Amino acid sequence: MSKKSVKTSTPALKGMQILCLTMAAWFLGWGVGFAQTSPQLGSQAAMFNQVKSWMAETHNVKSNEVTIAPLDPRVQVQSCNKPLLVDHPFSSKDTVRVRCADPVWQVYLQVSMPATPPAAQPNAQAANSGKPSAPVGPNAAAAAVAPIVKSLVVPKRLIQRGMVIEPDMVEEVSQTGGNIDNSLLQSTIEAITAEAVRDLSAGQPLRSSDIRRAILVKQGQLVTMTVGEKSGFLITVRVEALQDGRMGEQVKLKNTESGRQISGVVTGPSMVKGL
Repeated sequence: MSKKSVKTSTPALKGMQILCLTMAAWFLGWGVGFAQTSPQLGSQAAMFNQVKSWMAETHNVKSNEVTIAPLDPRVQVQSCNKPLLVDHPFSSKDTVRVRCADPVWQVYLQVSMPATPPAAQPNAQAANSGKPSAPVGPNAAAAAVAPIVKSLVVPKRLIQRGMVIEPDMVEEVSQTGGNIDNSLLQSTIEAITAEAVRDLSAGQPLRSSDIRRAILVKQGQLVTMTVGEKSGFLITVRVEALQDGRMGEQVKLKNTESGRQISGVVTGPSMVKGL
């Protein structure tokens, strides 16, 4: 008569189980600890320095002449595993958008800089004739014939007004020639999780005026919160949103089990990540 084998836990497995249970108990019973996490000032300072350098290079000013308005205290800047993308999402130069691809987040900054006089014409004769001066130097011929290739973002299908744009709705295409239009989106990252402000036809190049930042977490809504991803384990729990939030914004939440208030960062539609 054979005996049934009994599977026992190894010390390593027990240790991992205890760790996960401890973290789960900590999150469910003492959620306030997450809410009191201090902002990552180092990441914010690094972001501000990069924005000032970008403004200086883009607008031909000194970086120390660029002023950035302080962020809302609720907004926590996370460290980015990839180079930050900086641009002007609107026609005004007073707004700068900073985006991160890993993890996905974006913030909008209000900036100011001194007014700069218009650049002088490098060729007086060309200025008097009203014609642009011809390029000079060994690369002049190549510059005269080299086509301009740029990326555009277009919908794959009709996107109706009010819809939140998802990754499978848009794609990047290349275009050669044509005038430079800074209002055209150049990366799908700029469109994903944004809300369409009008009906967008398939194949129509998207402009910054076609979209706006969408509210991904709404007050009173139950959302999914993840905790512990960087620690080698992952805990998910349903919490109630106490305020509206857009991508990358920090919002207040309530643990429905303990009633404690906590904080998280919006990572997608009805998704937040614990601090």
